[in-house]
Amino acid sequence: MTVSYQYEVASSTSGGFTRLLFMWRGSLYKLIYRELLLFLIAFGLLSALYRNAFTLEQKRLFEKVVIYCDTFINLIPLSFVLGFYVAYVAGRWWQQYTAIPWPDKVMHSLALYVGGNDEQGRILRRTLMRYLNLSLVLVLRSISSAVKRRFPTMDHIVEAGFMTPLELEMFLSVPNVEFNTYWIPCTWFISPYFYLFIAISIIIKSYNGFSEFNEFRSKCGLLWSYDWISIPLVYTQVVTLATYSFFLAALVGRQYVEEAKKQLQMEIDIYLPVFTILQFFFFMGLLKVAEQLINPFGDDDEDFELNWLIDRHTKVSYLGVDILMAKAPPLVKDKYFDEVNLTLPYTGAAFAYKKKTYRGSVHNMQ
Repeated sequence: MTVSYQYEVASSTSGGFTRLLFMWRGSLYKLIYRELLLFLIAFGLLSALYRNAFTLEQKRLFEKVVIYCDTFINLIPLSFVLGFYVAYVAGRWWQQYTAIPWPDKVMHSLALYVGGNDEQGRILRRTLMRYLNLSLVLVLRSISSAVKRRFPTMDHIVEAGFMTPLELEMFLSVPNVEFNTYWIPCTWFISPYFYLFIAISIIIKSYNGFSEFNEFRSKCGLLWSYDWISIPLVYTQVVTLATYSFFLAALVGRQYVEEAKKQLQMEIDIYLPVFTILQFFFFMGLLKVAEQLINPFGDDDEDFELNWLIDRHTKVSYLGVDILMAKAPPLVKDKYFDEVNLTLPYTGAAFAYKKKTYRGSVHNMQ
């Protein structure tokens, strides 16, 4: 599930972001520590070989390679390529979240227009909401590994109560060799829906509810499309190749060599490449961010908790169209019913947030 740290930065204070550096879950360190450890081991081995194992001729050749790599490493436009790619992936990541459908609008439309607390009315409302949630489960099951593990077969969906055995038989009878049939429950939704509203001749109200249903159905298709149409593979390969090529060149080009002080301005013998490590944090961290966000329907720390959403949507749907309809509070006078200029209370802790009303920049102008 997405790592939330909003409370930690609720106010801008000294060292506010510094506290976030010590978090592990979803952190930069958790993403890149394996690659950084491998880089440092390889860097140390090369340095040890140069200092202790190479002959004089091998040292001179190695120094030329170091100078060559260090001279041309900046020709790789890593900052531009990686920054643009991560910005695009992050934007797509948020768009995929907003594409996840929520049944609340359809739920409220059904609760408003489909009345009756009798058993038939309850069955109709609950069945319609079950069909919507079933469509969502089917599409998420086809794009998310976490949901697929929860519902590995259609029998598990029946066992969870999203589908009856008869509905499963009808679902499997539809030819689905060539395409995904997650939309079949939406067709079941339409039949009783239109029958109800045509029977009671409320066409305008049915259009309002049906538009919410269409939005839900469209977002299910949009989710499936995001899974089908990925970011072009060539773009991802270019960014990955550029990042790893940069650090392969840095692995050699950032080595200390004895003859370097005659050709480069590096006369300090460094055993630990501090600034190269910082570059590794920045560039490799950005690549790992893109790797984590490119498919938010997996098992990473920043991926969407889709199983929780399924639980939430199912519970809220049944509450909204059934239980809460029969337990609405009675109409009463509010606390300020007879007051004209009411004053709302503040606690002592919140009193500092009470501000005067803004009336315009020239309100007090004489």
